Amino acid sequence: MFAPLRFLWNATRGHRLAPWRSDYLRWRVETYSGKPAETLTSKDVLSFLWISRWELLAFLGWIGRMDREVHKRA
Repeated sequence: MFAPLRFLWNATRGHRLAPWRSDYLRWRVETYSGKPAETLTSKDVLSFLWISRWELLAFLGWIGRMDREVHKRA
């Protein structure tokens, strides 16, 4: 449960109140949407998050499963 939150906390480091300014998140949106990161606005990032919400939730679930596997083996 905490692994997805930890990922989001780390991914928005330095921009937690305005995550669309995060270089990491802008790069990820650029990778998946094809829009250049330099031209992304808050509306573009939030729109991408809304449109891709199910894929993002699946990704966060995967993060949680991987974190449990790591701690299970440690």
